[in-house]
Amino acid sequence: MRVLGVDPGLTRCGLGLVQGGHPRQLALVAVDVVRTRPDEELGARLLAVDRAVGDWLDEHRPDAVALERVFSQHNVRTVMGTAQVSGVVLAAAARRGIPVGLHTPSEVKAAVTGSGRAGKEQVTNMVTRILALASKPRPADAADALALAICHLWRGPAAARIEAAKAQASKLQAGRTATRARPANAASGATSGATAKTWTNATTSATTGAARWQTPRRATDPPRSST
Repeated sequence: MRVLGVDPGLTRCGLGLVQGGHPRQLALVAVDVVRTRPDEELGARLLAVDRAVGDWLDEHRPDAVALERVFSQHNVRTVMGTAQVSGVVLAAAARRGIPVGLHTPSEVKAAVTGSGRAGKEQVTNMVTRILALASKPRPADAADALALAICHLWRGPAAARIEAAKAQASKLQAGRTATRARPANAASGATSGATAKTWTNATTSATTGAARWQTPRRATDPPRSST
């Protein structure tokens, strides 16, 4: 399975492609950083990222894309740029029918280093070790993109199994609830049937009695008793 990790950023957008094989055996396929100039118009910068990501998707044909989930930061301007680039990546993958997995920074750090609070240098060191690289990937955006891909390859299948188990548990619970409710519904139906039958009999009797009293008397009929 091939996963393209994307560390979204408007000035630097990290791209890292990792091949997954036997349990936890990973290999680097390609890594790069897409750069745009801050003095360029926003639309032109996003278009440049879109073209670069699209070229990678078309050339390498990954099975999935791992993208950093946008979260609140103190620097609103940085968050906006990250969110805009994330939207570009999501659209590029959707156009090609490639699934996208979103991972938080702490989730990625925990998957790669074992600690959700690891620093960037720790992440870089572990990525270098996991992929058996001759040198550390630079800048940090490149290492972060590779870490995203690694996280998705290691945690993606486990997360999918957990979700499948939850769905199965919900289905079983719904079945048990329906089974418990069925006898009550049957009893309710029987009661309703008996009530309806009683009402029908009473109505029929009343109608017959009224018809008997309303039948015109003939001259030869004996007088009717009021009792």
